Amino acid sequence: MTTILAVRRGGEVVVAGDGQVSLGQTVMKGGARKVRRLSPGGKEVVCGFAGSTADAFTLLERLEKKLEASPGQLARACVDLAKDWRMDKYLRNLEAMLIVTDGEGLFVLTGSGDVLEPEHDVAAIGSGGNYALAAARALMETDFSAEQIARKAMAIAADICVYTNGNLTVETVRK
Repeated sequence: MTTILAVRRGGEVVVAGDGQVSLGQTVMKGGARKVRRLSPGGKEVVCGFAGSTADAFTLLERLEKKLEASPGQLARACVDLAKDWRMDKYLRNLEAMLIVTDGEGLFVLTGSGDVLEPEHDVAAIGSGGNYALAAARALMETDFSAEQIARKAMAIAADICVYTNGNLTVETVRK
């Protein structure tokens, strides 16, 4: 249970994730890092994950290998990962979602084989994702920067979703 939000604006993409780890109705940890930087082949890629942490780490490792095999081709690496995720007997049981960006492409990956490019330059996943998405879409009509939008939208989600806190990890990647 978490909230990950990505906002693209002004030549940069900001990915923000809350730090709450919940087990059922209990908060187990408040400062987890669910947004990570990968640097396969020298190109910066930022990933945020929601769902099972072990499952997400498995997917991030696989994504990194795909990016090493196809340097600079984020879309191809994401599609290859989604294919494996859907077709592989072991991987198809993994319960996580990813938001991935290199500053140019922005994708949401799911276990059902989806590689989605968001509309309106905003994407969100996790239990508070819909709250953060709605807030960010409304804030896109302001003059705020991508980071300001992400921080304000995440604060709104944290106020609404009991599985989201205000302890944020924010990473920015530029074109």
